[in-house]
Parts: sequence; C-alpha cells; structure tokens
Amino acid sequence: MAFSPFEHPFLSGLLGDEEIAIQLSADADIEAMLSFEASLARVEARLGLIPADAAEQIAAACGTFEPDMVRLKAAVGTDSVVIPELVKQLRHAVGGDAANHVHFGATSQDVIDTSLMLRMKTINVIFTERIKQILALLNGLDQRFGSNPLMGFTRMQAAIPISVSDRLESWRSPLARQLTALNGLEFPVQLGGAAGSLDKLGSHGAAVRAALAEELGLAGMRQWQSQRDGIADNGHHLSLVTGALGKIGQDLALMAQSGREISMRGGGKSSAMAHKLNPVGAETLVMLARFNAVQLSGLHQAMVHEQERSGAAWTLEWLILPQMVMATAASLRLAAETLAQIERMGAPKPGASS
Repeated sequence: MAFSPFEHPFLSGLLGDEEIAIQLSADADIEAMLSFEASLARVEARLGLIPADAAEQIAAACGTFEPDMVRLKAAVGTDSVVIPELVKQLRHAVGGDAANHVHFGATSQDVIDTSLMLRMKTINVIFTERIKQILALLNGLDQRFGSNPLMGFTRMQAAIPISVSDRLESWRSPLARQLTALNGLEFPVQLGGAAGSLDKLGSHGAAVRAALAEELGLAGMRQWQSQRDGIADNGHHLSLVTGALGKIGQDLALMAQSGREISMRGGGKSSAMAHKLNPVGAETLVMLARFNAVQLSGLHQAMVHEQERSGAAWTLEWLILPQMVMATAASLRLAAETLAQIERMGAPKPGASS
C-alpha cells in the first residue's frame, strides 16, 4: 500500500510522473549529498584547509560509495536526519587519515538543503521546458481556431461574444509570466556549519562557501538554514503554475459540458454510462491547482524557525514540498496531453474551415 497517490500502484497512472519522481528519490538525494561531500573536500583542499591527497580519497570514495540503506533508516529513527550515519559510513569507506577530513566544517542541514537545491534546480529546468511546450500548444490552437467565436461568460452567465483568441490569451499570459519567474529563480548552496557561523572554517568560511557554490553550479548565498523564504518562494511559484493550469482545466470542463464550444479526442470512461467521455484531464488540473494552494500554507508555516535551526519546521518542509513538486509535474504533463487532444474550439465562421 502506498500513502502518496503520486506513487500509488494505480493512482499514479493519473497523478504520477516518473521523470520527476526520479529526482525526488532516495538514490538521487544520496547522489547529491555525496556530490556535496566530494565538492566540499576539493574546495577545502584548494584553500589549504585539508590535505590534497585526503580530498582526492574522499572524492574517489564518493564516486563509488553505496550506503547501507537499512542502517540509514534505523539511524534516522533516532537522529531524525540521515547525515550522521551517512557520514559515518562514508568515513569508513574512505579509511585512514583521510576519513578525519570528511564533512569538515559542515553540518547535517548543509548537506540536506544543498542536495535539495541541486535537485530542485534540475526540476526547474524540466518544468520550464514543459511550460514552453504548453505555450507552443496554445499558440498552435490560436493559429487554428483563434478567430472562431465563443460566448464570453461572466459569473457563469452568458455575457457578450468573444473570440477563441481572447480565451486562449487568458490561459497563455499567466504561464508566460511564470516561465519568466521560474527562469529567474536562484538555487543557493547551503553552508553554515553548526549554528550558521561556519565556526570551524574561521576566516576561510566565506571563501569556502563561494567556491563550493561555484563547484556545484549553485548560487552563492550566506547561510539560510533558519531563513526559509526561498523554499516558500519555490512553493509559491509551483502553486502559481498549477493555478494557471487549473484555470485552463476549469474552462475546458465547462466548454465540454454542452459539446458545442469544443471537440476533443479521448476522455475517461464511465462504468455506468457507456456513452460518456469524462473530461478527466481537465478535472485533474482543477484538483491539482487546489491541492497545491492548500499545501502552500504549510510551507509558510514552515518559515517559522526557532533561533538558529528548527527540527519541526524543517521536517514539515519534507512532507510538503515533494508533494507540491509532484502535483506540478502531473499538472504540466496532463495539461500538455489534454491540450493536444483538442480538435476544435469555438464555432467556425461561415465558409471557414477549422
């Protein structure tokens, strides 16, 4: 039994997304964590904080190391975080004097948050490409049907005639704005040490952080371990994307209700009414928009950290953000699939072909 519908054995047929699920997997998380440890060692060696040969041994071990997942799970049950046990196993794999230099100057949150940023950066690239695909589909619909007439509705009542282009523009503009916003998001490295002051790195702290950011391809930023506005901002934009797609879904479902304003291929079957083709994709877009809107409030709750670190607020993010990412992935996938099924929008003008 799976508790998440995004990875449920059959619900994932509607809500799953394998490409994004891979980025949220334990394997991807550990790979990013090991990338952090290898890069940290290389940077510290360049700055003379640890021996160069130790850094080489650490980096080499990170490239082949496979942790004992059973022990990791047991350790998280008592430590609440995976890093103490992961580092213990990694030190054993490195061996010798070099093992003493693994994870030097870092803390658990540095590794976990940086892993998240590495994977969220990759996810953001995938999402921006999907938005571009959806915008291209909308542009194609505009070219084919844009001049066809539609009835405009305000407050669910017939208002005045509009064109298909008018409605498509209300779908397209929010997505274009979110494409710009997502392209402007920064994914910063996290390196603060025990309490954010990089005490073990002394005067080299800022230099190590800057070099680590460059090594990992992340933005440079002073520690943000108790400043979670960046996480909330990521969630905010996820909700705006799904909200924009939910509006498309709502309009499509209403247009399909009478069958006169739109014609589409596909649709979901009914077990009781064989004549029906339910607007499953459109309905799901509405649901996912509402799901993310609800989750976003949780991320804002998780901004309230006590002093220099909060275990409760930090862990709350782990419950919420992956679900929002998966909801956004499913929404983008379904939006593209649903728009591609449209065969006609509006009523063709007399003498015009659709």
